[in-house]
Amino acid sequence: MSTYRVLAINPGSTSTKIAIFENEKCLFETTLRHSNEEISKYAHIFDQYEFRKNVILNVLNEKEINLTKLSAVVGRGGLLKPIEGGTYLVSDNMLQDLKQGVLGEHASNLGGVLAYEIASKLNIPSFIVDPVVVDELDEIARISGIPEIKRISIFHALNQKAVARRAAKEMGRDYHSLNLIVAHLGGGISVGAHKQGRVIDVNNALDGEGPFSPERSGSLPVGDLIKLCFSGKMTQSEIKKRITGNGGLVAYLGTNNAKEVSERIDAGDQEAELIYQAMAYQVAKEIGSCAAVLKGEVDAILITGGIAYDKRFVNWIEKRVQFIAPVKKYPGEDEMTALVEGALRILNGEEEPKQYL
Repeated sequence: MSTYRVLAINPGSTSTKIAIFENEKCLFETTLRHSNEEISKYAHIFDQYEFRKNVILNVLNEKEINLTKLSAVVGRGGLLKPIEGGTYLVSDNMLQDLKQGVLGEHASNLGGVLAYEIASKLNIPSFIVDPVVVDELDEIARISGIPEIKRISIFHALNQKAVARRAAKEMGRDYHSLNLIVAHLGGGISVGAHKQGRVIDVNNALDGEGPFSPERSGSLPVGDLIKLCFSGKMTQSEIKKRITGNGGLVAYLGTNNAKEVSERIDAGDQEAELIYQAMAYQVAKEIGSCAAVLKGEVDAILITGGIAYDKRFVNWIEKRVQFIAPVKKYPGEDEMTALVEGALRILNGEEEPKQYL
């Protein structure tokens, strides 16, 4: 088996995670924090590119990491045009769309650009893997009920796909031969129906579909939402923030920290328990709807994300959905490993890299 060394880059709003892997073994990983003073100097996300690149290279140099030994560089994918899942070579078209923010500005847009700039100097390939805009929806899943509004696919594609592949491997099966339901439980919650390697339906985890989460409202009674929008009590931006950022747990309990909510339940807080149970209840309902999408043919239900560490919360879900299929738990969101696994599938010849057009 060949040995490949891969640099992974995952930009966040005020941090950049980097890691060096040799095949699937992590040799070095760190999170580079960026102060508000440093970030606020830049009017646009892409303006931060040189600053972040220099920070990364300086740290790698301090750690005496020999970049000439790298086989590839992989970055987190950003807000590109909708694409199917997989590992993509960073191309000129992709760089242009990431720089322009074709679907919006987000720190993850820098992932592919940083990967390309470092890799191109070393004459090695650069990749992105399963960005949030992965779109494999069946056409029937796009119908909303109002012609002017289409259902769209925005979800935790990187983690969902990585966990699905990991579970398939454990089961001795190929991901593309299985029907799986994957629930990612984090600041946002997404539940996807994976049919033979494609996510044919999933809630829009960004702005108002599916279960409520620590900081998002999830689906709401439409009539009451319309009344609130036109009540004069809130501006459009305040409504939007109420849906994404100030909805869910934080709206009910004043915190978006699920661990804190769990501690409050242990201390006897009955309201916290009701709201937290309601969130699990809604996740279970969403899993049930995915089971209907898959016509009841479900090989396993996978629970992942940060909240999956909370055994009580996962048990609440499991009790409601275990009749559908076996439930497997994969706590956490190991994005760096998921990125590297995507690059290794190409380097090992297991898959062909996809082209962004």
